[in-house]
Amino acid sequence: MLGDLDGTGLAAAGGLDDAPTEPVRRALVTAREAIRAHADAPGDEPARAALNEVLAWGRSWPVLGPDGPGTASELDEGFRRAGWVAAVNYLELMTRDASRVRRCAHPECVLHFYDTSPKRGRRWCSMAGCGNRAKAARHYARTKQPAE
Repeated sequence: MLGDLDGTGLAAAGGLDDAPTEPVRRALVTAREAIRAHADAPGDEPARAALNEVLAWGRSWPVLGPDGPGTASELDEGFRRAGWVAAVNYLELMTRDASRVRRCAHPECVLHFYDTSPKRGRRWCSMAGCGNRAKAARHYARTKQPAE
């Protein structure tokens, strides 16, 4: 199976226009759990092994096409494509700067993000979501009147 790895999102990665099939869903969950485990504990050997298992689902290589340089890929089973692409993209972020992969500071959030801020001070996966909730909670705590 050949394809371009530069696409983003589930539809671009796996060609999914509708709800994913059960095998695709299981592959995505496996990839998500492996990526999350490694992001939470990069030095953990079982986390590294789980991520490497997902990465072993396929391989990629550089190619020169009619429009210039690109990347081709091959997977052992096509339904694993979206999960494999997510793991490959995570590895690319780790290669750029592993210290910029962070867990969201909101205690109830399970997301990680790649901090692109100039001073490396980003704390939230989204200012509109988690950042806003944290700021609103702090404001409420400051302005809350004691009960009489």
